[in-house]
Amino acid sequence: MKMKVLALAAVAALSAQTVLADDAMCKTVRFADVGWSDIAATTGLASVVLEGLGYKPTVTIASIPIAFAGMKKKQLDVFLGYWNPSMTPQIEPFVKDGSIKVLETPNLTGAKYTLAVPTYLYDKGLKTFADIAKFEKDLGGKIYGIEPGNDGNALIAGMIKENKFGLKSFKMVESSEAGMLIEAQRAIKDQKAIVFLGWEPHPMNVQMKMSYLQGGDDVFGPNLGEAKVYTAVPTAYEKRCPNVYKFLTNLQFTLGMENEVMGPILKKVKPNKAAKDYLVKNPGTVDKWLAGVTTLDGKDGVAAVKAALK
Repeated sequence: MKMKVLALAAVAALSAQTVLADDAMCKTVRFADVGWSDIAATTGLASVVLEGLGYKPTVTIASIPIAFAGMKKKQLDVFLGYWNPSMTPQIEPFVKDGSIKVLETPNLTGAKYTLAVPTYLYDKGLKTFADIAKFEKDLGGKIYGIEPGNDGNALIAGMIKENKFGLKSFKMVESSEAGMLIEAQRAIKDQKAIVFLGWEPHPMNVQMKMSYLQGGDDVFGPNLGEAKVYTAVPTAYEKRCPNVYKFLTNLQFTLGMENEVMGPILKKVKPNKAAKDYLVKNPGTVDKWLAGVTTLDGKDGVAAVKAALK
């Protein structure tokens, strides 16, 4: 009788361990990346861990509208970069129609996202959104954004269209994160005037002497566009792939972590390589991420990932 009870207990323990194990159809985890280095960093970190669990993560670079549409069509599974509140107008229709679910707990807090200038320009008096128009000649009537379809660009375009802060005659310059940073670095080198999108986490905050503009609460939100970053998935993903979903709910990043992983990425190191290097140096990071998470085939998740990091 005692042996029978022990056997039943062992079966129960095994069942509890494998209850979240995913079907083979979940092996490929399709991430959306909108081309920002912070999203490349977090996607890289998640991908390295998933590989250690036996999954096959893939990454699709797409604009924000296309990424959300791809999730609605179930062509993409995960987006780790929903910046709230700046992206809210773009994701809200998908949340309202029930096609996308935003995880309850943010994966990053303490982020910020608003317009910035070189500190020498800030010291000359361009300290607020209301000051931009006063420096129109020096700025060439330009405000530098990033890739087309980005939420920050939409906020700038709306500000110009509505003539907020007297910016009706300004033009927004769209390019990419890298293109914008090149323009900002070139302007700083030549001590010229420039207004550009800035955010944290990002190595730009230590690579350039820059200052964020005050007074843009109505556009980017209060406290210099203070933001929380959330994870979004197709609504049915939790039921379809509960083990990956559990992992996603556990994911928590920090500003320092993301900045450290982004540094090499900006120097052309592959995101997964930069992420793996970080995790090899900080293996304890994965413990909380993998609480209640197994490998694809139901085995110990923490042990598998730490073995893969050696």
